[in-house]
Formats: sequence, C-alpha cells, structure tokens
Amino acid sequence: MAAAAEAAEGGRPLGALLGAIAQAAYHGQPLAEEPLRGQLYPEAAPEEFRALRAKMGGLLQSIASADMDLNQLEAFLTAQTKKQGGITSDQAAVIADFWKKHRAKIRESLISQSQWDNVLKNMNWRVDLKSQSRHIDQINTPVAIVEMELGKNGQESEFLCLEFDEAKVNQMLKKLSEIEASMSSLTQAS
Repeated sequence: MAAAAEAAEGGRPLGALLGAIAQAAYHGQPLAEEPLRGQLYPEAAPEEFRALRAKMGGLLQSIASADMDLNQLEAFLTAQTKKQGGITSDQAAVIADFWKKHRAKIRESLISQSQWDNVLKNMNWRVDLKSQSRHIDQINTPVAIVEMELGKNGQESEFLCLEFDEAKVNQMLKKLSEIEASMSSLTQAS
C-alpha cells in the first residue's frame, strides 16, 4: 500500500506536466517551460526537463493522433516500457491514467481544430415569383431564395443569401448528385 501511495505521489509532477502539455497543444494555452520546471521538477537540469517534456509531448501526440482506446494504449505503453530509452512502468501508469481522464476533451479539441474556418449551421429556403425585373420576360418567373448561416461554434454567425433561377437550381442539383455519387463510390470501396 505504501508503494502505491509513493508511486501516486511521484506521478503527480508527471500528471501535471502532461496536463500542461495538453493545455498548450490542444487548448491553446501557452507553456511557460522554466516556471513549470521550477514548480514540478526543481531538481532537474533545464536540458533534462526539456528532454522529458519533449518525450512526454511526443508520446501524448502519438496517443492523441491515433485516438487510442484502452487496449491500444496498453499495448503502446507496454512497448514504450520495453524500448531502450523509453519510459518506466510508473510513467506508463500515469500516462494511462491521464489519457483515461482527458481523452474526450483532447479528442473534441482535435476535431474542432481540424474543421475548416466556417461550418454550415443552418439553411433555409423558399421559392418566390419575381415581381420586378429589367426584362419583362423575367417577371413572374420562379426563383429560389437560399439563406445559409455560416460560422464557428461559440462565434457570431454570418448569413449568406443566394438567389437561383430554375437553370441554376438544376445545375446545383446536378453538381450535388455528382458529389453524392463520388462519396458513395468511396464508401463502397472501403
């Protein structure tokens, strides 16, 4: 029991280091290396701490980019403990515990970082008849009005309003059918 408490006590600085690395890499928080070293590993030389931070950052990046489940994580960490210059079994236990607790938040952050600038939040449409036009033959022709709400979650949206005549709607539907066929062929091939 005393050994487990001692290992947990020794794992606190490593857990805090992993937390700081994750905050910097996945949540946009700055990583102040020197104050962190002084707080977590005051006895370590700056080069030694930098090497530990780089090693733990690399391991965390590998784990996060593969979105490892618990079985994959266990196999990965076991391999890292057997590797020369790898990690100790105590470090592996701390990393596993950290990943179990923070996997969902890190995954969510990676997904939001990988999205393009704006996403389609909402789309509304209606069909109107033109009542005014420069050309008399365009009056009383149907037009589709499409309003799209674009933006990132947590930010103010932008609205885009488009007007399509029948030919443009048909052209858009044709392009969407081509996209659908392309996606279908890719999903059936895999």
